Amino acid sequence: MQDTIVEKSAVELRRLIGGKQLSPVELLDACIARIEDINPHINAVTATCFERARDEAKAAEQAVVDGKPLGLLHGLPIGIKDLEETAGLLTTYGSAIYRNNVPTRDNALVARLRAAGAIVAGKTNVPEMGAGANSRNVVWGATGNPFNPMLNAGGSSGGSAAALAADLLPLCSGSDTGGSLRIPAAKCGVVGFRPSPGLVPSERKLLGWTPISVVGPMGRDVADTVLQLRATAGMHMTDPLSYPLGEDPFAALPEVDLSRLRIGYTEDFGVCEVDDGIRQVFRDKMAAIGALVAVCEPVEIDMGEAHRCFDVIRAESFVAGFEAAYRRDPSSLGPNTRANYEMGAAMTLADSAWAAGEQTRIFRRFQQLYERYDLILSPTTPVSPFPWSELYLKEVNGVALQNYYRWLALTYVVTLATNPSISLPCGSDHRGMPFGLQVTGAFRADAHVLACAATLESAFAGSAQLRRPRPDLDKLRSVNAPLKSIVTAAPGEGAQGQASAGGPAV
Repeated sequence: MQDTIVEKSAVELRRLIGGKQLSPVELLDACIARIEDINPHINAVTATCFERARDEAKAAEQAVVDGKPLGLLHGLPIGIKDLEETAGLLTTYGSAIYRNNVPTRDNALVARLRAAGAIVAGKTNVPEMGAGANSRNVVWGATGNPFNPMLNAGGSSGGSAAALAADLLPLCSGSDTGGSLRIPAAKCGVVGFRPSPGLVPSERKLLGWTPISVVGPMGRDVADTVLQLRATAGMHMTDPLSYPLGEDPFAALPEVDLSRLRIGYTEDFGVCEVDDGIRQVFRDKMAAIGALVAVCEPVEIDMGEAHRCFDVIRAESFVAGFEAAYRRDPSSLGPNTRANYEMGAAMTLADSAWAAGEQTRIFRRFQQLYERYDLILSPTTPVSPFPWSELYLKEVNGVALQNYYRWLALTYVVTLATNPSISLPCGSDHRGMPFGLQVTGAFRADAHVLACAATLESAFAGSAQLRRPRPDLDKLRSVNAPLKSIVTAAPGEGAQGQASAGGPAV
């Protein structure tokens, strides 16, 4: 029975809880049992607070019995990405510097999730400081892909994506600068939505006016992703880009006629290196999708000097975030974080001014595409998942990549345009691993791109070539990948009891 429960969608679980057909306690216990069974094989969930969660589940159950008003996420266990501050629960950012960090308060995102009735069960793994798309660090170790735990789960929301794919939890949070929601979603066969900047407020970013860093929802399907979005969107005084939304604008998505959709697609945005195998897989899938819609044709996109532009804008955030730590001890930062800081520290005001101007030019050219198309489609990632033992991808088709995050270009060029974008599971790739389709909508058209994604998802369900793949958990249980097990601690034990989570570098 427990396996059946955890495999249900978050939307269905919430309906069952509200209808007094499922106890939040029963659901949480089922999730804990799945975590204890599967997590040692993928290392997606890190610090946990099961005892506190059980107390909250009992209170949630009583609220249902008493007929009290219930929040959108009432009684649903959730995993919180280990970049978000959680009161009383270890928040390490995947960094040895914060190995003992137990915040005293929830940040804005977590507070909203709790206010909507979600029950925080634990944290999910990340790369150090969220730098890169391979979720491994010296505190918790590596997260393995549920389809093959020797391969990486993407990042930086890799723990969240892997936890969702293996049905450890019905909901998980994520965030995205260069693709950190979309890439792990693609690699694990789930949904990751990068909303328009400011739609979901982010208290965490130090440069409040930057549009490139967002927080957003992840789910096993579009409806679950929208459910979490509804609970977190709207203005908050900690984020200067946030704005008021009115009354629950995502409660009902607009109707979309699939047969009238106009799709433009690109394999590489004209500037990204993409594996030849992935190119062919994408072409085959676009041929299948083309039969379902009104227009489906390749487009040429002028992304200008997107790589240099992203280098500068991204580096600004790293300089803001890590100058103090670098000055104290450069060796305290991992190789990715340190490389980003040093790149940014060497830049000039002229570089920053040029990058801001180039991003504006990219933005304006990109919006012109939507005069002809409803959506722009591309692969989410340029390669099939590679071993997590490789810190990052060094080459594509024999072409050396300039730095550790250049392989994320398919997503970060969209980041520069600031358009809402979702990674949608779309069958498997040429190596039998999940394939993610990046679906990018018009400027600020979040509801429309979500509605289009839901319509495509429904159409994909009838196709073996396009439907969401599912991991083989029996096969997963037979693989003992050298990852690292979770560390469980009750609330109030604090950093002293959890410090042993640290260990040798991966």
